[in-house]
Amino acid sequence: MDRKILLTNDDGVYSNGIWAAYEALSEIADVTVVAPATQQSAVGRSISIFEPIRATKIAVDGVPAYAVGGKPTDSVIIGLFALDLKPDLVVSGVNIGENLSYESIMTSGTIGAALEASNQGTPSVAFSLQVWDQGDKFDDPRHVGSSFEEAKTVVRDVCERIFARGFPEATDVVNVNIPSKVQGGYEVTHLARKLFHTGVERRLDPRGRPYYWINGPLVDDAEEGTDVHAIRKGNVSVTPITLDCTASGAEAGIRDLLK
Repeated sequence: MDRKILLTNDDGVYSNGIWAAYEALSEIADVTVVAPATQQSAVGRSISIFEPIRATKIAVDGVPAYAVGGKPTDSVIIGLFALDLKPDLVVSGVNIGENLSYESIMTSGTIGAALEASNQGTPSVAFSLQVWDQGDKFDDPRHVGSSFEEAKTVVRDVCERIFARGFPEATDVVNVNIPSKVQGGYEVTHLARKLFHTGVERRLDPRGRPYYWINGPLVDDAEEGTDVHAIRKGNVSVTPITLDCTASGAEAGIRDLLK
């Protein structure tokens, strides 16, 4: 096939989600899986610069893939520069759990991999699937109970549209979040501010010494037009993301500060 896709994720190379994406895309493109060897959720755009990275060729259900001993960002860099794949598109996902709001995209390894691809000049799309049972995010990603059938349809459709019409202008990453049950169509959204009510739980170990768990429930909803609200309505949220984190409109305030 003429089209080439580098497929990665942050849940690990054995995750059900990445292989659902592979099934969706392998009929429309030459897909190479290059993904972390182990679970790497919430590592953002961290990169391994103090240790060597191994990329081991494996097979999952007879399909060749590369298991990278590092982060999602490392996997993209290995695919682009060590394996010299020259993909037309990098796809990250399908992530188990939503990647919505400022909060998530700053910490998500799924989004981090996509941002790295775009930073290196290859357009990228990130796909994430809503899960109502939050335990699915932390269980073995090889045995997730969620169905990926609707997600596979969305993954293929979005990527086919990109191949046919080109990557959207002024966009570095197309962030696609798929509700656990799709009840509507696509909705172009902007990022909500929060996804979680962040909290910290203090516990005691068997010796009576304190330790802490960062936790907190999902927010119930957000304002109209946001990715969080779209997912709550059952729509597929499509959010354009840019690498440029400059706060446009803040220059005057900074100049006043520095007078």
